[in-house]
Amino acid sequence: MNRDVESLPEKEEVIYEEHASGMMRGLSVEDAEFLANFPLEKHKKLIHKVDWRMIPFLTILYLITYIDKTNIGNAKIEGLTTDLHLSGIQYNVALSIFFIPYVIAEVPSNMIMNKIKHPGKYLGALIVVWGIIMTLTGIVRNFAGLTVVRFFLGLFEAGFLPGAILLVSNWYMPNETQTRIAILYTSAASGGAFSGILAYGIAKMEGLAGLGGWQWIFIIEGIFTVLLGIICYLFLVESPALSTGWLDADEIRYLELRQLSRRAHLASSMRVIIPTKKHIIDVLTDWKMVLLIFVNWSQAVPNYALKFTMPQIIKNMGFTSANAQLLTIPPYTCGAISSYVFSVIADRKSWRMPFILVPQMCVIIAFAILFVKAADIKNNIALCYFAVCLSCFGMYPILPGVNAWNVSNIVSPAKRAISIGYLIAMGNAGGIIGSYIYIDKEAPRYPTGFGTSFAFAAAGIVAGLILEYALWTINKKNAKITEEEVREKYSDEQLERLGERSPLFKYTL
Repeated sequence: MNRDVESLPEKEEVIYEEHASGMMRGLSVEDAEFLANFPLEKHKKLIHKVDWRMIPFLTILYLITYIDKTNIGNAKIEGLTTDLHLSGIQYNVALSIFFIPYVIAEVPSNMIMNKIKHPGKYLGALIVVWGIIMTLTGIVRNFAGLTVVRFFLGLFEAGFLPGAILLVSNWYMPNETQTRIAILYTSAASGGAFSGILAYGIAKMEGLAGLGGWQWIFIIEGIFTVLLGIICYLFLVESPALSTGWLDADEIRYLELRQLSRRAHLASSMRVIIPTKKHIIDVLTDWKMVLLIFVNWSQAVPNYALKFTMPQIIKNMGFTSANAQLLTIPPYTCGAISSYVFSVIADRKSWRMPFILVPQMCVIIAFAILFVKAADIKNNIALCYFAVCLSCFGMYPILPGVNAWNVSNIVSPAKRAISIGYLIAMGNAGGIIGSYIYIDKEAPRYPTGFGTSFAFAAAGIVAGLILEYALWTINKKNAKITEEEVREKYSDEQLERLGERSPLFKYTL
């Protein structure tokens, strides 16, 4: 095999070795030789080319997705609740109504995207539609109008994140995914920071054309979303086979073969791309998904709750609305940095759990501080603000870790598409819970908000440790059985149909 080991960092060398020599079953001799002899330096340059062509674009798109999802929190302190005469729990209802279609639509959306030829155009169309809806949010006049636009915003925005992760998983191998998902997800943390700056600037348009500052926040950000959606429709990468304009024939063949090598050992019925009812049942009855959902909730519930309320929490410290918008920047910056750093290390170690557990512990500490000290927040500004920063530092690495853990242990592309959508959908169900746990009349202590966030983080730690131990136990048990013994007990067809449950399959921890 043509290799120059010194030309690649250790991480990429390991990845290359796994692809080039360890996953050849089921490929033709010619394809296996091509994959094994693909030059190492060319592999490195190709992955970097894909990175630069795909990841920055997806990151910008997820940035705008995040802003459009959470800018209602910025609009609140700029007069939304006053102008729309929202009383009692109506603001919380407006928050939660977004997540009902959001959760329901994510799995069907990924099933559609996995089936169609042009996934990039599909995502672009979704973005254009929700950008129009976002613009319309700026002209609603009452609670009923707000709930309607929030419902349809959730419906059309639902497909982006699971679709983006599916796109990443179709271009990269398992031990390359978490870093890429983290880069994508850091835009969520960056989006929180950018959203504050943007809201601060747009709110200065108060009174222009007779509209309030909160209205201009939705209108300006909605127009920008529509423009990005059009660009996405025209230029987002879709699949190697449809990338002849920037990849040569050998590069396309290599990218396609290494994906085929992931599932070459599966039965023909499991190689299908189009999801079926069986794939849905497999995902819904998978015990590992239950544990992953609880791990995901350790960030989803406190994260959604905090992002909708952070400007208000900081305002409770005694800052003006304008300064509260700006002071949301450092916490989200902490989240962006930690998400990337933890994910790079996790990919290098090919080990997920420790780099989920440590952030979860940070979340526990952060909300413990807030639960105890927020009652007297004006006399504990520094400590409480530190806790807000620490909570973001802990929450943002969890989602990339959970999703990488999921996709690395599912080989079937159809099942993977459904599992990505399902895991994200159930995580976003946490947004429904998070919409109600910060109650205005409990300010500034927010015992329900801080206490519930603490509880979900603790439950996620328990679930993650159980999953890690269970997968380690299964791998240890399977390692004691030789391949010859396995093949004496099972036919090739039985092994293929077992998929991840095969004694020959090794789970990623």
